[in-house]
Amino acid sequence: MNPDENQYFKAMGRRVAQRRNELGLTQVQLAEALKVAQQTYACYEVGNRRIPVSLIPTLSRALKIETDVLLGDTAKTRSKRGPAPKFQQHLERISELPKPKQRMVLEVLEAVLAQQGR
Repeated sequence: MNPDENQYFKAMGRRVAQRRNELGLTQVQLAEALKVAQQTYACYEVGNRRIPVSLIPTLSRALKIETDVLLGDTAKTRSKRGPAPKFQQHLERISELPKPKQRMVLEVLEAVLAQQGR
């Protein structure tokens, strides 16, 4: 790795470690989700190994963050016009529910909005 790549992967590893800790996950749990050894995963977090491109979507889902954030592009997610972070977290959690439960949440939201005349 050249110095710029090394710095990038160290920063990415810090983001991954921080998010993993926020979610209360262990390295072992995340390594299992990625189907890699814990030692390999630990190398990702400290930036000694590159995270393979093929693992980015899986890692993003496991950490419940957008791929852009995982890769370090926070400009899009910090837009003043975007949804509030808490609201965005709820939307992401709702999208993980089974379809019947998603429909139920949507019906409740539509009923509340209808009461507000929207």
